Amino acid sequence: MMQISIILPHQIFLEEDNVKRVVVETVNGSFGFLPRRLDCVTFLAPGILIYEIDQNEENYVAISSGVLTKVGQNVKVAVHNAISGTDLKSMRQTVEMELMEQDEQNRDIRTALTMLERNFVRSYLELKKYG
Repeated sequence: MMQISIILPHQIFLEEDNVKRVVVETVNGSFGFLPRRLDCVTFLAPGILIYEIDQNEENYVAISSGVLTKVGQNVKVAVHNAISGTDLKSMRQTVEMELMEQDEQNRDIRTALTMLERNFVRSYLELKKYG
């Protein structure tokens, strides 16, 4: 059996023991990991990570791009964002809502940066005018 850890920049999102298999989307396609697979490192594409625990129960985690390392029985996944669930339909809705929220935040950030740039240019021109 393997242990999986999903690590976000600000917290450990998930730690699970007794994992039978892990399936992820990499930049080179979909890959499955079993306990005896050779150690490796791979870049992950945004998608659904599936892991099966001892009771034949599949669990799903929507992940952003990141990196997966497998060393011995330990699988570590480092990503920016992750959302877990057992129902893919509800996960899709959650992911869509989160993406819309991120779009709003990005718009707010772009607006703030535009205002900062405008104020910087205005201040610079005033200093140049009097200096």
